Amino acid sequence: MNRYQSPEDFKHIQALLALAPDEGKAFMAFDHAAKREDGLIAPKVREFIALAVALTTQCAYCLDVHTRAAKRHGATAAELAELVAIAAAVRAGATMGHGLLALRLYEDA
Repeated sequence: MNRYQSPEDFKHIQALLALAPDEGKAFMAFDHAAKREDGLIAPKVREFIALAVALTTQCAYCLDVHTRAAKRHGATAAELAELVAIAAAVRAGATMGHGLLALRLYEDA
């Protein structure tokens, strides 16, 4: 038995949503609204945003879904590589920003 995230886990979505139906409906409505293709942000850009967030939150399921969707919307491997570098730089920047906070808190202690 695989104890780590797997694409096979997607088969449990309906069961999870059924266990908390109000929350499940709300989540799915929000998710679909955020993924709409008729918004001001183009679908490929939406997928790039989703991928950057997935990389920083380290959600394997989101990486799976949004990488495939980005490719369907015309994303290239080179664009994906740039996106990875941007997400990594922002995450590292956030670490430095929190380091500044830690230094200030240290000085205030």
